[in-house]
Amino acid sequence: MGILDGNPKNEPLHYGEIMNLWIASMTGKGMISSLEAYRNHAGDHDLIKLLGELLEQARQEVQECDKILTENGFAPPPALPERPKVEVEDIPTGARFSDQEIGAMIAISNSAGLTACSAVMGSAIREDIAAMFAKFHAQKTQLGLKILRLNKSKGWLVPPPLQLKKEPVPV
Repeated sequence: MGILDGNPKNEPLHYGEIMNLWIASMTGKGMISSLEAYRNHAGDHDLIKLLGELLEQARQEVQECDKILTENGFAPPPALPERPKVEVEDIPTGARFSDQEIGAMIAISNSAGLTACSAVMGSAIREDIAAMFAKFHAQKTQLGLKILRLNKSKGWLVPPPLQLKKEPVPV
């Protein structure tokens, strides 16, 4: 089969894979910055712990994407400066994100990440790229369940209209 036969790491990346890796790295770096800010704003201990897990996941994804880009001769996007640690009490009340807002924002971001991972998996022709994003997808799925459980247990989840009882349709 030529250049696409054998070890996937020896196969060339196609332009879409290069762009997807670059976008995933840049998005991850933006996520790290956002999560650091959210951690500064958060007051709930369980939320702070979950933000730490999300930060660890984002850093891992960035590291893996940047490694592949660099190994293939492409410069990864620049990292954003690390946010300084501040005490939540030092943030004025009107300028501070609430724990409920943070819970919603991380749920939305994680959901978008799942969709992005699926798109990359579907467009990859290198098995290692597809497998890496499948791993990211699985990790985001687990974190998504933790986010959902946290939002539900804290009373932060605002559900859409619920169908509580379905009346039978007369025939």
